[in-house]
Amino acid sequence: MYVERLTPEAPTQPYPAVLIHGGGGQGTDWLGTPDGRPGWAQQLADEGYVVYVVDRPGHGRSPHDPAVLGPTIPALTAEMFLGIFAPEQFAEQHTQWPIGRTPEDSGVQQVTASFGPMTADWAQMHAVEQARLAALLDRIGEAVVFCHSAGGPAGYLLADARPALVKALVAIETVGPPFATHPAGGKLAWGLACAPLTYDPPAAEPSELSLHTTEMPAGPPRTLQAGTVRTLAHLAQVPIGVVTSPNSVFRSFDDHLLAFLEQAGCRADSLRLEDHGVLGNGHGMMFELNNLEVLQVILDWLAERLP
Repeated sequence: MYVERLTPEAPTQPYPAVLIHGGGGQGTDWLGTPDGRPGWAQQLADEGYVVYVVDRPGHGRSPHDPAVLGPTIPALTAEMFLGIFAPEQFAEQHTQWPIGRTPEDSGVQQVTASFGPMTADWAQMHAVEQARLAALLDRIGEAVVFCHSAGGPAGYLLADARPALVKALVAIETVGPPFATHPAGGKLAWGLACAPLTYDPPAAEPSELSLHTTEMPAGPPRTLQAGTVRTLAHLAQVPIGVVTSPNSVFRSFDDHLLAFLEQAGCRADSLRLEDHGVLGNGHGMMFELNNLEVLQVILDWLAERLP
């Protein structure tokens, strides 16, 4: 796993920030924006954080080796990217989008060029990411962890593996809802990830989790535990901020995630941007026009949770 470190001249924050990118992206998602502005990595460094920008195994500067990680699924196309990050149904309200909305747009082509394939075996992918991220925290110590989209399972699994070292987990529109099957082929069999999480009472296999699924009036079905509810024993020790934008398909199930975390005994706070006066954002909030304003919502939450 490749990790880039940004160190301010005079760090003022007690814990470093670890940034885990999503989907077929890479660490550059945090370093800058498609229209040339500083990304969250530099902005966090300006706030006094030592910042660790991760390229998940098989992505970016950690190139995929099929002999180690196995076969891949195809990288996102421009059309797929726009369908996730700039859906047409939100175009009128999605005012912070920094580039065009067609596959031919130069900004869209620039972002799409950075995408790579993902490992086809999501359970293996998540287990590898958990091990590498745990090794990182074993080296650097306590940290605040940011995870986005399909990098969400890696963040949850890291907090599960090293709850004493993850001081807070910022979960930004993480892949879901819990227990869903992703179109790319990965089933979140353990709720938040395809690799095992620590439940209490213990569960050796996903089939031991008793579940109940409810169809919702709008959006995807909601799946929660039924009968004897198991807690997420390690994850429950970590403050979690669930960050969502108003103009994103991920908004349709953020309440599913919050309900699942609450049921499992976790300390999760909803950070819907519009509740904090931040409007016009979508799934790519970290590189949209008001990315600094979005980051401030998260920094304010961290200040409350980690005084």
